[in-house]
Amino acid sequence: MIKYGRHFIDKTDIAEVNKALKSDFLTQGPFVDKFQKKILNFFGGKYCLVVSSGTAALHLAGLALGWKKNDIIIVSPLTFVASANCALYNRSKVEFSDIDKNTLTLDVFKLEKKIKLLKKNKKKVKSVVVTDYAGHPADWVKLRKLSKQYKFSLINDNCHAMGSKYLGSEKYAQKFADIVVQSYHPVKNFTSGEGGSIITNNFKIYKKILLLKQHDIHRTVGIHWKYDVKNLGYNYRMSDIHAALGNSQIDKLRKFTNYRRKVAKIYDKNFKNITGIKIPTTAQKCINSYHLYPLFVDFKKFRITKDNFLKKLLKQKVSLQVHYVPIHQFSLYKKNENSNYPVAENFHQGTVSLPIYYKINQKEINLVIRLIKEILKINLISNNL
Repeated sequence: MIKYGRHFIDKTDIAEVNKALKSDFLTQGPFVDKFQKKILNFFGGKYCLVVSSGTAALHLAGLALGWKKNDIIIVSPLTFVASANCALYNRSKVEFSDIDKNTLTLDVFKLEKKIKLLKKNKKKVKSVVVTDYAGHPADWVKLRKLSKQYKFSLINDNCHAMGSKYLGSEKYAQKFADIVVQSYHPVKNFTSGEGGSIITNNFKIYKKILLLKQHDIHRTVGIHWKYDVKNLGYNYRMSDIHAALGNSQIDKLRKFTNYRRKVAKIYDKNFKNITGIKIPTTAQKCINSYHLYPLFVDFKKFRITKDNFLKKLLKQKVSLQVHYVPIHQFSLYKKNENSNYPVAENFHQGTVSLPIYYKINQKEINLVIRLIKEILKINLISNNL
């Protein structure tokens, strides 16, 4: 079965995990410290804390920023549901703002319009959670400008964009966002199995999350068996076993993303300039890391439903995926959300995520392309990885 994404594990990964398993620490040990330092070295920032998942990172980010009941948090409708759920965890109110039709990230003009409308109704935006969708960075210069103008904090949901560049830098995210969250789930650009992290340049945010991720335990200095719990905290720690895998994997991140870009070029070559199909576009100031390769297909033009298209591929052992069902269409959010987001909704109707990961081979890529074109009745062209 060829899936849309998968991890890659080699001998160096296994050796590093074995070191952790044979060490005196399976959790709260030196592998965690080492991983945090490696993350900062690659992505920049002053402080990093690794946690049990990207969702845990989002939850903690909201807590650290002081989200409270009825605070307004704006999120893209085209992202994984955790980006919105983190507001509900803090009893805050989620508002959505539509995406740009080219970058598929938050449309900054629509975002400002949304903020002005809320302000007119005497509602202030507390934070905006920005997803760098599929590996394409958002318009961070304009987002930072808006955050200063309207006084809201920025969280970069950077889970898709590890290895991407904005204004020529892989370290862009921490320069613009108050908090950067990442996920190291196996389908991401590198993995720790399960896990995530928080990057920030704010010491107060760092200290607050440091306590909250381990039950808000305050230990008495010099007397390790005495401690106090001052606030409701959580067990969101990452184990040394997961951190060991992360330590090995992050060293391969550039190799992984370069390979993904090569695969993306083949897809681009085969699907560009075809009426009814749109390949991903990349803004001039960005370099995409292609966590996903979202291909838009006008299924009505090709006289096939999206479901039937996906089922035909699945019968041939090619399992594509959909990223994502717009969050406002879920039952959990629909009951409180009456607005339409036409760009996100239209994108969802036609988009499928093609297989893209390290070590997908030429034969597999060719098979995916051939099957898609046969189903849609499109002529084939040659490919080279």
